[in-house]
Amino acid sequence: MSATYWFQRAHLFRADEYICSACHAVSRKPYKQCPNCGETMKKGQYDPSWVGEVEGLSAVLDDDW
Repeated sequence: MSATYWFQRAHLFRADEYICSACHAVSRKPYKQCPNCGETMKKGQYDPSWVGEVEGLSAVLDDDW
């Protein structure tokens, strides 16, 4: 049996999201149990999505003329 965990997806301009590894439900908080499937969370993973958001914003705001 594999461990169920929250996959934390961080964002630059909005709140972080927590995604259940078992049912892929999205939550605003890392609960001890998934409110959708009831699985107990054992560990977590982090996805720094905000890095890509910063790179996109930097490309839009870059003034190299």
